[in-house]
Amino acid sequence: MKLTLQLRLLPDAAQRCLLLTTMEHFNAAATHAARVGFEAKVYSQPPIHHRCYRDLRERFGLSAQMAVRAIGKAVEVFRRDKTRCPIFKLHGAMTYDQRLMSFKGMACVSLLTLEGRQLVPLVFGEYQRARFDRIKGQCDLVYRRGKFFLYASIDLPPRPPVEITDFLGVDLGVANLAVDSDGRQYSGAPVEKIRQRHHRLRQRLQRVNTKGGRKKLKRLAGREARFRRHQNHVIAKTLVTTCKDTGRGLALENLQGVRERTRFRRPQRARMAGWAFGQLRAFLQYKAALAGIPVAVVDPRNTSRTCSRCGHCEPANRKHQATFVCRHCAFSSHADINAAQNIGLRATCKPAPELARLTA
Repeated sequence: MKLTLQLRLLPDAAQRCLLLTTMEHFNAAATHAARVGFEAKVYSQPPIHHRCYRDLRERFGLSAQMAVRAIGKAVEVFRRDKTRCPIFKLHGAMTYDQRLMSFKGMACVSLLTLEGRQLVPLVFGEYQRARFDRIKGQCDLVYRRGKFFLYASIDLPPRPPVEITDFLGVDLGVANLAVDSDGRQYSGAPVEKIRQRHHRLRQRLQRVNTKGGRKKLKRLAGREARFRRHQNHVIAKTLVTTCKDTGRGLALENLQGVRERTRFRRPQRARMAGWAFGQLRAFLQYKAALAGIPVAVVDPRNTSRTCSRCGHCEPANRKHQATFVCRHCAFSSHADINAAQNIGLRATCKPAPELARLTA
């Protein structure tokens, strides 16, 4: 399994200027290489290299390997989309491979710049420290909100799946971001409160359209997404820990295409557009894989209408948004808890070959 470690760099003022200048030249060179390839209708590394390698070195002052990596950045974009010519941001990510950088223990990293190598201090937490020896290959130098970071990829061997006898069902939603079959609810109210507050603030700043307002909008950019991401990490970690402590697998519903299949009223559209269920599911799956917890993905159809006690299914069972009352056996429960229990039951009843295909 591939994970990414974030390492903070602490350059001094001179190193900071050098790193920014190097990034600017590197990204300008990558844009030039992309334009050369796009105009010649060649999209792979060798033909672009032959057309512009010397030009990149002379025009942008790059070292030999920096020029190769700049061409590689253009080629990466062409692999995804050959219909447009990319223009890279001046302070976009810069690729450093083993010829351009080397770690000096855990305290410093040596980075090649336009004026030679610079020894830049590193700082990171215990999570990164425990996995630092697994860093191999290239890293990305990123400049974000006035700070420098190195993003390093690591390979972790998959942990053997633990023996399980049952599944913890998880129902994903909007009012409650997640509800498990044990009855624990993870409310979406904090996320919705932040979304509404930022929405009102963006509207007000866009109306005034002043220089100060635009600067404020720039600072706000991404804050809501970071808060949502943090909430999803916390929920995923709690659910996987519960499975690990109780010896159960994790059962999730397959919500692929749910936005396309469902019509929403106008007041609901912004809220549904910000529903990050895909991110939460991805966090659950990778954290479960690290812990050796099997994950089953089940068909969500009628999980909200079916009684988890007797199995009776009809639309009238879902009396209100949050209330489930079975018309057959009179069993009543919170609707999301009942749905989560059905999801867990569906995973438990799967035949072994099908379950094996869905195990992370």
